[in-house]
Amino acid sequence: MTLQIGLLLFPQVQQLDLTGPYDVLASLPDVKVHLIWKDLVPVTASTGLVLKPTITFDDCPPLDVICIPGGGGVGPLMEDEQTLAFIKTQAATARYVTSVCTGALVLGAAGLLKGKRATTHWAYHELLGLLGAIPVKDRVVRDGNLLTGGGITAGIDFALTLAAELFDKDTAQLVQLQLEYAPAPPFASGSPETAPASVLEEARKRAAGSLKLRTEITERAAAKLDLQ
Repeated sequence: MTLQIGLLLFPQVQQLDLTGPYDVLASLPDVKVHLIWKDLVPVTASTGLVLKPTITFDDCPPLDVICIPGGGGVGPLMEDEQTLAFIKTQAATARYVTSVCTGALVLGAAGLLKGKRATTHWAYHELLGLLGAIPVKDRVVRDGNLLTGGGITAGIDFALTLAAELFDKDTAQLVQLQLEYAPAPPFASGSPETAPASVLEEARKRAAGSLKLRTEITERAAAKLDLQ
């Protein structure tokens, strides 16, 4: 039976949050990967890449896997009742409910992180607790059928982890080899723990405005949830 995998595609998505997992998951056997949005009008990612949805909310079949990527458009999604309702409906029957980067905040706004271990991009990690999650600073975190990936490039690690769950380790390793995924970055600045202090300070300055706005949105979303 063909596995139905759906990734949410929305305006100002972080394209690598989406396309990293997409390449991994679409390389698996007997899968159908959908790019889902309210309509089929092309949308522009946060860095300008134009992407086209393949199916609408209304036409989307029940999914085995639903994945919510992150990006600049996450804030509006967290207060978009139509999108949240779609996610909750699909999550109720999906084998795996997943996210990459700040997509975890959308899952939280949908009430799907309460009491669950989860991760997200380092700059917004502190917001997970407001949504009832148990924040964990790992690249990929699993809690039952919930799988969350850290920031942006962690989406590939997440997708390979999921591939092993859906099939087996050999299948996941074959995809990894086909993609030649063997990270060897030129700098050790890929996390707050290893980045030079000056680089980290500048990164925090650049994220400060977004963090402030997302904190306000997260607090409003949390107020709508039953977190008792």
